[in-house]
Amino acid sequence: MNFLSIDSVHHTYFSPKTATHALSDISLQVEEGEFVSFIGPSGCGKTTLLSIVAGLILPTQGKVTLNNMPIGKMKKKLGYMLQQDYLFPWKTIEENIFLGLDIMGNLTEEKRKEARALLSEMGLEGVESSYPRELSGGMRQRVALIRTLITDPQLLLLDEPFSALDYQTKLRLEDLVHSTLKSFGKTAILVTHDIGEAISMSDRIILFGSKPGRIHTIFEVPSTLKEMMPFEVRNHETYPGFFQTIWKELEKLESRID
Repeated sequence: MNFLSIDSVHHTYFSPKTATHALSDISLQVEEGEFVSFIGPSGCGKTTLLSIVAGLILPTQGKVTLNNMPIGKMKKKLGYMLQQDYLFPWKTIEENIFLGLDIMGNLTEEKRKEARALLSEMGLEGVESSYPRELSGGMRQRVALIRTLITDPQLLLLDEPFSALDYQTKLRLEDLVHSTLKSFGKTAILVTHDIGEAISMSDRIILFGSKPGRIHTIFEVPSTLKEMMPFEVRNHETYPGFFQTIWKELEKLESRID
């Protein structure tokens, strides 16, 4: 049984005068514990598809199911990590982490202990009473990850979560997020413009074509790379060739747009 199933999804944005076809006949299966990345030219609909998977947009046609249940009924099983951390500046780090649990009525002492343990594991011990303005961008994203994980989501949706960070911080967070999700056995979908990021973190890479958005090619990341941490992947001898293969396909798609 497929964990996440996207079946024949089409989507069109309508305005009073126009109809823009964003996605055409998208079908994709994602297994539990798998890490999948969406890449492609700007405007290829990858963020639209992520929003449909999140249940934020109803597709014009088709359906999305999680464990054979309509995604609209499974929203509480989804977690988000976005480019912006969206921490409330007037709340402490601990209050920000517990916000989702509090809203859901699941803020137990056990969850408090779990959150503090995660803070310690991610090098954030002692910041519970701090405010977001007192933390660096990388630290804030680690807090956002803890806030996401503490609700125990079945599926994580990552929308360019590292793009606003400096390169060194980005590489460190890739390693941290990758190892954390693997240790928790989480399933994740990442939207990114960074081919290197997709290769280093993923099991599969979905390359989208555009106008309308469609699946162009699915790349299976070599098993040797899957077993490594993202930073190690970028330094492996097979990485450059695999990068070039994806890059050339992406260039072909972008040249058609021009």
